[in-house]
Amino acid sequence: ELGLLLAPFLVGTAVLLVLPALLTVLLAFTEYNAFSAPHWHGFQNFVTIFRRDLFWIAVRNSLVYIGLSAPLQLVGALALALLLHHQRYGVRQYRIAAFLPSVIPEVAYALIWLWIFNPLYGPLNKVLQWIGLPSVAWLVDPDTALVSLVLMSCFRIGEGMLLLIAALQGIPAAYFQVAALDGGTRWQLLRYITLPLLAPWLLLLLLRDILLSAQSSFAPVYMMTEGGPGYATMLLPYLIYDEAFSHFRLGHAAAMMMVMFVG
Repeated sequence: ELGLLLAPFLVGTAVLLVLPALLTVLLAFTEYNAFSAPHWHGFQNFVTIFRRDLFWIAVRNSLVYIGLSAPLQLVGALALALLLHHQRYGVRQYRIAAFLPSVIPEVAYALIWLWIFNPLYGPLNKVLQWIGLPSVAWLVDPDTALVSLVLMSCFRIGEGMLLLIAALQGIPAAYFQVAALDGGTRWQLLRYITLPLLAPWLLLLLLRDILLSAQSSFAPVYMMTEGGPGYATMLLPYLIYDEAFSHFRLGHAAAMMMVMFVG
């Protein structure tokens, strides 16, 4: 009976995950343009992509994006969890507001931020002008385009916040009461009790954010920058898409996909 219950899940996993993964591995060693039969190419695809400057630009941009986005999301989720984990009047509404960006579809979320970053009538530049700071060409300037994508990723921290709230509520209150009786300050309670007990959860969230940052960067780049300006936002997921569906170099795209996931 258990096997019958698991059968749909196992079949779906095989069709949607395992089979495409195996096909990707096979394509990585072939020359294939989707119009003719694939030909065995050995490791030539990997040699070719490693010699391309654009590939290394995408690798560097992806590492910078992940290196900034994942820690900032973790810090943001922790800060919100510390603020909102106590049961107080109205705290549920704040939790819902913080969680909403996480459930907005990626395309809609990118379009919202495309409006926010608009250099002429976007609300972000309006706020900067209101406080006396100069306007910024967020997605047009190569120096700020990648930072803009990092900034918009920092607001999708609702899931991490809820996980850390659950972890905080699972810490026995007696720990904090005893430490307070010994004269512990709020900073000491956070440093010596809260953070050590949250360490496994924080590590789990950091690994999760690294993986999600690598995978979820495609929609913002596709909708907002298309890798520009001047390859400033050319990330590996978008380069793989461009190789496969714009240039029909599916073997190169599969090789890049393997490098991304193995790396």
